[in-house]
Amino acid sequence: MIRRCHLTKALVGVVLFLAVAATGRAADPPSFVRDIRPLLARHCFACHGPDETHREADLRLDERMAAVEAGAIVAGKPDDSELIRRVFSEDPDESMPPADASTKLSDRERKLLRDWVAAGAEYQAHWAFVRPVKPALPAVANQDWPRNDIDRFVLARIEQAGLQPAAAADRYTLIRRLYLDLIGLPPTVAEADAFVADQDPHAYDRVVTRLLDSAHYGERWARQWLDLARYSDTNGYEKDRPRSIWPYRDWVIKAFNDDMPFDQFTVEQLAGDMLPEATNSQRIATGFHRNTMLNEEGGIDPLEYRFYAMVDRVATTGTVWMGLTTGCAQCHTHKYDPLSHTDYYRLLALLNNADEPDLAVDDQEIRARRERLAQQIEAREAALADHFPPLDGDQPLAARRQSALEAKFADWIASQAATPWAVASPSHVASNLPKLEVLADGSIYSSGDITKRDVFRLQFPLEELTSPITAVRLEVLPDERLPAGGPGRAYYEGRQGDFFLSEVVATVSGQKVPFASGSHSFGKISIGSGSADAANVFDGDGSTGWATAGREGEPHQLVLRLAEPLDANGELTIEMIFERHFAASLGRFRISLTGATGDVLASALPVEIEALLARGSDSWT
Repeated sequence: MIRRCHLTKALVGVVLFLAVAATGRAADPPSFVRDIRPLLARHCFACHGPDETHREADLRLDERMAAVEAGAIVAGKPDDSELIRRVFSEDPDESMPPADASTKLSDRERKLLRDWVAAGAEYQAHWAFVRPVKPALPAVANQDWPRNDIDRFVLARIEQAGLQPAAAADRYTLIRRLYLDLIGLPPTVAEADAFVADQDPHAYDRVVTRLLDSAHYGERWARQWLDLARYSDTNGYEKDRPRSIWPYRDWVIKAFNDDMPFDQFTVEQLAGDMLPEATNSQRIATGFHRNTMLNEEGGIDPLEYRFYAMVDRVATTGTVWMGLTTGCAQCHTHKYDPLSHTDYYRLLALLNNADEPDLAVDDQEIRARRERLAQQIEAREAALADHFPPLDGDQPLAARRQSALEAKFADWIASQAATPWAVASPSHVASNLPKLEVLADGSIYSSGDITKRDVFRLQFPLEELTSPITAVRLEVLPDERLPAGGPGRAYYEGRQGDFFLSEVVATVSGQKVPFASGSHSFGKISIGSGSADAANVFDGDGSTGWATAGREGEPHQLVLRLAEPLDANGELTIEMIFERHFAASLGRFRISLTGATGDVLASALPVEIEALLARGSDSWT
């Protein structure tokens, strides 16, 4: 259990250290893990380790079989072992490490190597790959002092040093130490006095239980885990915008307070979203690997920094769960840790998932409060018109507003009926990198990686389309899978769901099809100067374009009228270019064509009508 492994900061270190120290006294042979492997890694593995590209004399000392077969080690016979002979040699041409090496073996280290070979030269795997084994309790002379098994390890080390335990702390000192260790807060005066006055033999145990059950316990110990998880409430780098990942922080605190089993604690953080029927809590747990820094500076390459994030995942996984440094193996097989160049990229491939959807955390208390406020606002808005008397001979304000909405809706219905649009489903889609998928309704959905210059190419057989063609309509569509609901894929803070369409180029059989005019239902650019006029997308200037910033999560239209009607002959190719100083291509969109004559204009459902429809059928007729 997590909580029982973190009783106090002192005990975490003491138990691990003293379990080795008490069972590894001077009379015992050197430990490979504690004494020999660090020595070999420091002095030998650079030339005689896992990295075959830097290996000298075809000798490996990181594997026992290889060292024995080469004659470097003869178990139990140090005088016959080439390693020991070279280590003790005074000949500068034979001594190891070489005379020009930056590190030298001390007399103590030489003796450790000799004693280890004499004892059989046993190798053990790195501790991260070995199942923990409960050590035997050490023998102690003072049988009356230990109160539990941990005390026996502490006392064995004290006795080994020829010392005696210190006198017991007074009860005020004890209660203060206990509070600070378990919850990080001092006791109140009343709590300290109550403990000192309580002479029950179980008083201490009751305080420990109470503090373990305190919400502050998880807050105290989660801090250390959150440091390992690189937790931060901002994105890092130069803009360092706020990051809303506090639900992961609360998940860790709750895991400690609930005494979650460590295997579950591990699985949910590394792969909680991949568990069958994963819960919101398990998805939140994967925040462990979503804490990498995010660079939002305009000049960066998003793919470059996505790769840095994946490298960070590997490094953190290796450090936290395996006690391994992985950075060396990114460029070559690790010289000091048992990780090959190939295994590094196998692990990177396992963690290389850049699909980072936003997760809306549904807090019932917050949602209920918002609903109450929304109902109060709606009630007051509905009654607002009654506070303004009508002008002489005029309709009341509420009636006039209703008439205006009806007129707007009627105009929209008429505009839709005037231009018969036919959805064009492409026969082939391609892009520079994003994955494009044609959905059942004829729309195209984009997923996978994006860049600061994405190009979508769509092909439509003209024989299957209405002829002649006079205009092309692009519908940008919201989708809950996209940042802020889309329709764009920009994921930066303040631009989530945005897009920037720089150019639209239409060709038939390699010949460019010119556009005469354009219109849009809404247009606005979030960052930078310039308008979002529809004509920007065929002006040949990649720095201008069309966007719908500020209206994320809504559908909008762009209509481009052809200079000349297009007959149904050949294949129509539409190329869409998204070029901006941040990655901002479309996430979901649909192409329609029409043969209507006259003015063909973009038209979207008026936002006032959308608002009424969103309220439900009881609010409109």
